[in-house]
Amino acid sequence: MRDGKIYLLAIMAIALIACDDDDIPVNKEVNRKEYNAENAEWFSGGENGTVFMANRFAYRQPMPFIDENPSYYSQFMRGERIFEKKFVPKNTGMGYSGLGPVYVRTSCIACHPSYGGRGQRVDKYDASDSKNCYLLVIYKPNEPGMPLATHFTGMPQTRAVPPYEPPINESGIHIQWLEHVDDFGNKYADGTSYSLIYPKVTIDQESIIFDESEFDIDDYAVALEATIGIYGIGLIDAISDEDYREQYEIEQIRGYAQGLIGADIEEKDPSNPFPGKHPGRFTYLHTRGTLDNGPGANAIWNITNVTRPERTYHYITDKYAQLMAADPEVQQSLGQTQEEIYSHLMSKDLPVEFTEDDYKAFMVWHRALAVPAARNLDNPVVQRGKELFYSKEAGCTACHRPEWTTRDNYTPMPELSKQRIYPYTDLLRHDLGMKNPGRAQICRTTPLWGRGLMYVISGHEDKMHDLRARNYEEAILWHEGEAMTSKEFFRELPKADRDAIVAFLKAI
Repeated sequence: MRDGKIYLLAIMAIALIACDDDDIPVNKEVNRKEYNAENAEWFSGGENGTVFMANRFAYRQPMPFIDENPSYYSQFMRGERIFEKKFVPKNTGMGYSGLGPVYVRTSCIACHPSYGGRGQRVDKYDASDSKNCYLLVIYKPNEPGMPLATHFTGMPQTRAVPPYEPPINESGIHIQWLEHVDDFGNKYADGTSYSLIYPKVTIDQESIIFDESEFDIDDYAVALEATIGIYGIGLIDAISDEDYREQYEIEQIRGYAQGLIGADIEEKDPSNPFPGKHPGRFTYLHTRGTLDNGPGANAIWNITNVTRPERTYHYITDKYAQLMAADPEVQQSLGQTQEEIYSHLMSKDLPVEFTEDDYKAFMVWHRALAVPAARNLDNPVVQRGKELFYSKEAGCTACHRPEWTTRDNYTPMPELSKQRIYPYTDLLRHDLGMKNPGRAQICRTTPLWGRGLMYVISGHEDKMHDLRARNYEEAILWHEGEAMTSKEFFRELPKADRDAIVAFLKAI
């Protein structure tokens, strides 16, 4: 009997240790709060869009109402499978078919690891590396608007399905991380040093499929842009255009941060429940106005080049199609003429590879990824950090607007209507005066909600549009330009107060 008790105690001890481990079961809720006016700030995604979870599964959870609706649940799970699975070339008899002829990645999760987390800063561009979630940007640096290179797609492809060749061979892409010394000599007012780095990207002419006489890389600049977080994006979409425009007007009047609203975009996607023109609010440069025509809806087509009912054509350039069609080896491999290959590559009426039902399920999943609840808001250090962050002297909330309320009637998913949310963004674009920022010189304010869990979920804290900031501290110190006042405020604080601001940012 005594041995039995010892055995039972040992099992209980192991169980307690397991529960104390970071690997908390998927359905484990942490510090659950009751929703009311006083507790609203803990519910970052509102009453209907928040999950109380602080482990490595926190970015992949459905909003609570999904489990209560069988139709939503089945679509959400189907959408999740689509997000996870690799697309493969046609006629392989496995997986999701239709990859290529050229592509950027083979799956959604390859660009958005940890279900909406971000990739990691890397030294080598390799599309098969799970840490590398960068997209390339090739543009004319000295022309108005810095137009993209027309020989390549907006997201240049580095992979291809044989016999086609990729427009760029990845071995010729080089990433250097360079040290930056700011106007303060990289020192806080108390004399403590800090470090700042930024990327310089080059591409060898020999790695580009086009001849130098047709495309000279020396006439262009190359930049990196990391993929964005995707949880809570349905709630961002549910903010009304009217409230968004009002925020723009406030910032114009205030004059402190001249936020730029996205140009009105004609949303032509037939699945869009809000047709017409909408101010851009998605992507770093506000190129998308609604979620149904947003970055995720776009990327599942152009990253993989898989067609769907309203996009029955390849994401490809005419210049690339001409080059491949004229290649004798491609002609021989396909057993087709130059005219036949070109006609196929540029066709606007290709067979559908990704069904409408799959797309609808994907959008239910995309819209209903929950936001992790805030944590430790009652901690004195976090409260001190909040006080500083909200202070007029800091100016942080001028751009990182804490709170929004979603529209009264959000048609695609009514459960996201009238939600009081805390994304900490004005959704507007600002010039932070960064060294070598690429085309993202004037960049959308990043939502801060849930970002404090990045290390738990992804094993790193790399931040900003090209992941130049290795932690919160460096992200703040890259704020110059319109945000110079905030940087100077942070620099002049004693270490305890700087740490308190970081603690607050990790809590929200």
